[in-house]
Amino acid sequence: MPTGVAIRDVRDHLFDAAERVLLRNGPSALTSRAVTTEADCAKGVLHRHFADFDAFLAELVLDRIAGVDARAAALRASAGTGAVADNLTRALIDMFGPVAVAIVSLVTSRDDLRTRLRQARPTGLPILTDAATAIASYLTAERALGRIAADADVDTLAPTLIGAVHMLFADRQGTPPEADTVQKVVTTVIAGVER
Repeated sequence: MPTGVAIRDVRDHLFDAAERVLLRNGPSALTSRAVTTEADCAKGVLHRHFADFDAFLAELVLDRIAGVDARAAALRASAGTGAVADNLTRALIDMFGPVAVAIVSLVTSRDDLRTRLRQARPTGLPILTDAATAIASYLTAERALGRIAADADVDTLAPTLIGAVHMLFADRQGTPPEADTVQKVVTTVIAGVER
């Protein structure tokens, strides 16, 4: 982009560029130069809108977490409809899309980014913790409806599901698992509590 040309929605433009670099080349390739090159803008554009590169990355992660929050609301609204295992399977596949998996890798690979994120979100690993909270909320709703056992420990089931399913998706370069594979994990984890 030529110098002096205004960029609409600079923040989103830079976030989208960072996402493309992250998906294509992984977290180690994500630098301010790589982002601005991908965004086709001067490096100063990024630094004009963010205090430093870690501030930019923290805002990127927090922006992408908003997508998990929207999925959480949809999942909770599905309580009482369809099969519990089907609802969980669909939600987990949706939550562990390529961007979410790449962001988890980014957060785990950058100490300064994790430190910065702790200021906004003091506990857990962003995306994974948010997904576990969403699953726990859904399972709590299903427990209240009697579709899972009254004594089901949703605060253990949720991170168990997140951890097990994340392992299926964690290979950034591999082929995502089939829905049947995710469904098998879900049904195994909730087998003792589903009614």
